[in-house]
Amino acid sequence: MAIEIERKFLIAGDGWRGLVLHSQALRQGYLTTGGKGVTVRVRTVDDQHGFITIKSGGSALARAEFEYEVPITDARQLLALSRGAQIDKTRHSLDLPGGDWVVDEFHGRHEGLRIAEVELESPTGKLDLPDWLGDEVTGDPQYYNSSLALLVGGEI
Repeated sequence: MAIEIERKFLIAGDGWRGLVLHSQALRQGYLTTGGKGVTVRVRTVDDQHGFITIKSGGSALARAEFEYEVPITDARQLLALSRGAQIDKTRHSLDLPGGDWVVDEFHGRHEGLRIAEVELESPTGKLDLPDWLGDEVTGDPQYYNSSLALLVGGEI
């Protein structure tokens, strides 16, 4: 089991684009959401690899995370069982100090939404924030991917 310590921010500029190391196409759906704060997510990466992830409620900043690779055919079948809509996004891994930084660019009904995430080693670690970040949305349920998957017809 790993503890995920993560902060999330909206994007306010394009300064991150020059920092991209590599990008992946992600499709994900949720088999369960919210029961006692536990979510079960199914994800495909570049339609080549499948993963199932279980996340505990925990705090907005840190929570338990269990992630396992599954055969891609199983992941595709599990996605078909997911509650709500699936999320399609491109994940860009960035070359930035202070943690593992990514920017998610959402597609489909959330087109235009871009969220930066940084995974930290400690919830109290100092973090230098790039100037292209917008508002912090860590702990804001409307920006949880599980909420975005269930959101129908609305806009963030």
